[in-house]
Amino acid sequence: MNKRILDHPIFGKLEERKQVPFTFNNKVYQGLENEPIAAALLAHGVRTLRFHEESGSPRAIYCNIGHCYECRVNVDGKQGKRACLTPIKEGMIIESGRQLCTSVKDWRPKDE
Repeated sequence: MNKRILDHPIFGKLEERKQVPFTFNNKVYQGLENEPIAAALLAHGVRTLRFHEESGSPRAIYCNIGHCYECRVNVDGKQGKRACLTPIKEGMIIESGRQLCTSVKDWRPKDE
C-alpha cells in the first residue's frame, strides 16, 4: 500500500526517481532512492519506528529534523541512526529498536 503524495496541491508533481528495495523488520519495501527512511516507511503506512527502551511504548517521527532522536533505527547493523535524516539506499537492512530486557536506570558500571 503506497500512501505517498504524488501530486501535491502546492509543490506540484513528485519528480520521477529510482525505486529501490529495502528491508524493515524482515519485510521488503520499495522506496525512492535517497529519500529519508522515515518518509519511505510512512509512504507504506509504517508509523512505529522503534519501541521505548524501558516502557516498550511505540515511537515514531516527532520533530522530523534530527533534533529529538525519537526515530532512531538500526541500519545495516549500526545502532542509533535517525530515520528522518538517513537516506534510503538499495538493499538497506533496517530494524526497529526494541524494549531492553532490563531497566536502563538499574544498569550501573561494575566499577561503582
